[in-house]
Amino acid sequence: MAKSKLDKHEEKRDSNEMSFLEHLESLRWHLIRSIVAIFIVAIIAFLMKDLIFNSILFAPKEPDFITYDVLCKIAKSLGLDESACIKEIPFRIQNRTMAGQFNIHIWTAITTGFIVAFPYVLYELWKFIAPALTKSEKKYSQGFIGIASLLFFLGVLFGYYVISPLSINFLGNYTVSKEVINDIDIGSYFGLIRSSALASGIVFELPILIYILTKLGLVTPEALKKYRKFAIVGILILAAVITPPDIASQVIVTIPILILYEISIHISKLVLRKERIKSKQV
Repeated sequence: MAKSKLDKHEEKRDSNEMSFLEHLESLRWHLIRSIVAIFIVAIIAFLMKDLIFNSILFAPKEPDFITYDVLCKIAKSLGLDESACIKEIPFRIQNRTMAGQFNIHIWTAITTGFIVAFPYVLYELWKFIAPALTKSEKKYSQGFIGIASLLFFLGVLFGYYVISPLSINFLGNYTVSKEVINDIDIGSYFGLIRSSALASGIVFELPILIYILTKLGLVTPEALKKYRKFAIVGILILAAVITPPDIASQVIVTIPILILYEISIHISKLVLRKERIKSKQV
């Protein structure tokens, strides 16, 4: 049976004989497959409108959302009053444009497609760079897709269950005057949830980023320790940007990012230790 053009590209990739244009052609196919995967999941998400909108995306605006319940129980266990318990989030969501709800439906489906298909997108990325790796590098990078996907999903869940409800509660209850009624535009509401989830997913990839930068020789554990104070300031600023302006919310968001930073230092140490062992063996 005659081999397809794509199969021939893959054979050349394995033998490291591809030209620059052939690399671009191969990259194009990896991107196409990634986009197709996102598109397929997006279609499924589009058809599951009731589940995604009513059960997931509108849930953080309800007082009985799990995050508010947990915070209420924590406050009571610490002997605090019930002011931390959410009784009501007094705002309505409205649509002010003819195509507003349809556009939100489309973009929400695409965002869901990207989140769900993220492991496959990483797999296509790994397949593209794998031929340039040595056997030992391939061996050590086998867990890349699983770890990176896990961190991304943890970040998305953190954005959905922590940052989004804290922001929705604060901004939904905030008012400059009783004369002003909070009727929130549908695009603004879903934009907050989308940006919180995706931004957290990206931030949680910090250990992966540090691993890559250490492998490239651009970062060392000593440098990470030396500039830890500046990193903490940067993390605090980031927490202030992606959370409502109250101390409790910023502390809740800052803690996991600081933990990720400390984990990144240990990852950088591990990478350099393995590099030194490898150089001694050579």
